[in-house]
Amino acid sequence: MASIPPSSNAARCLAVIPARNEGASVAEVVAGVRQALGCDVLVIDDASSDDTRARAAEAGAVTLRLPLGLGAWGATQTGIRYAFRHGYASVIALDADGQHLPETLPTLFATQAAHGADVVIGTCVERLSRAKRVAWWYLRLLTGLRIADLTSGLRLYDRRAIELLAGPDASLLDYQDIGVLMLLARKGLRIEETPVPMRERRAGHSRVFASWPVVASYMAHTTVLCLSRLDAGRRTSRSTRRTRASC
Repeated sequence: MASIPPSSNAARCLAVIPARNEGASVAEVVAGVRQALGCDVLVIDDASSDDTRARAAEAGAVTLRLPLGLGAWGATQTGIRYAFRHGYASVIALDADGQHLPETLPTLFATQAAHGADVVIGTCVERLSRAKRVAWWYLRLLTGLRIADLTSGLRLYDRRAIELLAGPDASLLDYQDIGVLMLLARKGLRIEETPVPMRERRAGHSRVFASWPVVASYMAHTTVLCLSRLDAGRRTSRSTRRTRASC
């Protein structure tokens, strides 16, 4: 892969890395991000029972420890709220397990600049398992989202997206992938994708695609989320029509 110079916006970016029991890999990820972008790095320790926080701090990251595990999105939103309060222009979110290659991060900034995007997703469709192919086909049909890699945790958010995702509308989303993308699309933000290589996890397994029963549970939760969003939209539309009729 050709080297792409980091965007000037990268220095005003905060890299947010949610991590739970990732002591074996988090230090290398932090060091790689700092080398690739030269930006600040924040690791959200999602109530780990290992030395994740210490390893991240030794590698040069600012760390926040959550007393209770909030899951991937809860930890990521904590980092986004930190970025919002401290005035960062953008957030780049990535995993702590080493799947996302730091040298590919400048590609997301290049795509953002080329397309004027609010959100850029680093996609790798080659990693599709059979379970993911089934889940993604169903979820695209259900949500109407035209996104190749629905579950990629590698994302670049601009300031407009940060403000939205730091707010209450983005809280209590079970899964950061579908729920967040639905919210961003509903608010009219421009979402672009750029292909990037990814490597296999060094340890552990996917939270969502560990087994068919887990996939089924994930799809059921997402179905409920989608239907509730659609119903909320209908109620808002009916309320607006009643208000106009009474004027």
